[in-house]
Amino acid sequence: MAKGKKEKVERRRRIRKSIREDMMGTSVRPRLSVYRSNKYIYAQLIDDFEGHTLAAASSLEDDVDGDSPTEESREVGELIAQRAQEEGIEKAVFDRGGYNYHGRVEALAEGAREGGLEF
Repeated sequence: MAKGKKEKVERRRRIRKSIREDMMGTSVRPRLSVYRSNKYIYAQLIDDFEGHTLAAASSLEDDVDGDSPTEESREVGELIAQRAQEEGIEKAVFDRGGYNYHGRVEALAEGAREGGLEF
């Protein structure tokens, strides 16, 4: 049987909570947080100790232009890596946000690695 929307959202919330218990972003090694909607993808570098976003990128920006959502995600990854280097950040902790490491989330991570961000 197919699961309803509430069950899917609650399952992802539980997974996200368990992932976040083990990882913490610092100013030296921030957390690369990913949010994926049906249409767009967003990435942020977050310092959890200060509670600040150090850099952000999304597929809504004019710089991002791809033929498919996966290509756009890769470009967002490259863009967040570029902005991280501008801030002097070389390493990060990858927070997939409860999503499977597959498709657009994987493409964003690969784009960030190609851009020079280590995790």
